[in-house]
Amino acid sequence: MNKHIQIGKHTLGQGQAPYIIAEMSGNHNQDINRAFKIIDAAKKSGVHAVKLQTYTADTITIDHDGDEFMISEGLWAGRNLYELYQEAHTPWDWHKDLFDHAAKRDITLFSSPFDNTAIDFLEDLNAPAYKIASFEIIDLPLVRYAATTGKPLIISTGLATEDEIREAIECVRDTGNENLVMLHCVSGYPSDPAEANLNTMCHIAREFDVLSGLSDHSYGIAVPVAATALGACVIEKHLTLSRAEGGVDSDFSLEPQEFAELVTSCGLAHATLGTVDYSLKPSEVQNQKFRRSLYAVADIHKGDSLSPQNIRSIRPGLGLKPKYYDELLGKVAATDIARGSPLSWDMLE
Repeated sequence: MNKHIQIGKHTLGQGQAPYIIAEMSGNHNQDINRAFKIIDAAKKSGVHAVKLQTYTADTITIDHDGDEFMISEGLWAGRNLYELYQEAHTPWDWHKDLFDHAAKRDITLFSSPFDNTAIDFLEDLNAPAYKIASFEIIDLPLVRYAATTGKPLIISTGLATEDEIREAIECVRDTGNENLVMLHCVSGYPSDPAEANLNTMCHIAREFDVLSGLSDHSYGIAVPVAATALGACVIEKHLTLSRAEGGVDSDFSLEPQEFAELVTSCGLAHATLGTVDYSLKPSEVQNQKFRRSLYAVADIHKGDSLSPQNIRSIRPGLGLKPKYYDELLGKVAATDIARGSPLSWDMLE
């Protein structure tokens, strides 16, 4: 496994804060100026990259009204695939302008190709990486063709069995490309956080010796933040300018301010992981004195024995440690000890 891979100016991998991708998908609503604004909003939110989807209705399906081409449930119920993809696709003649706009804004832009012609097209635009969508993970010829570019490859695992995930990873590695990240994903639109099973993300990393992360379609930011705390090196989430203005994916997308909160919260979650460290922290120094220790809780005269009636473990922490309590019982005071005095060994015979 490559412990680190490079996409543009950013390093992804172990020990790094998660690489955060804003998925534009069809949230441009067929308006290139809206697409530009989504890129601008992503930059302002602090994300590392914006991702497009590169297909046409004709490269992803056919125009057919058969039952199997109809969507019967969910956000897009009642529509056929061809109509949906016509609405959701990003026109290919926008791509160069979008890449140029992202470059001016100093934010990385790449895409999910859905067939080989899309990869060829994106290669001409010098796309720095490729994302294989979860529905395409079983299209091994597509996975292989993307991998042969040598570019970093990010693959979502939604709908895939463990064996299908293994096949996709082996397909990439067979090309000699080790620049791979697998994103745990639940391909429900939206998905229920209760279905997230984020330990699967960790299992993917261990089982396949691969970098792992999360592509999330749930509401809010709780699932990505939890994934970050478990070590996700990539977080992908949909971005829209306004859910109220509609769009094919707007329902489960974050608005710009929410995306900024996602970036901040994931950054904090990663920072909290830190290292294995049992040392006293700066914020704890002043509180040491308020730990428990052994004190005289009654006046003790020279020659008196220490007993439960005259010594106790209390706060503050300036006396002997409580672990010596049993050892001190029955010992004789070498001097007068006033009530409220911390106990020390030189007070005893």
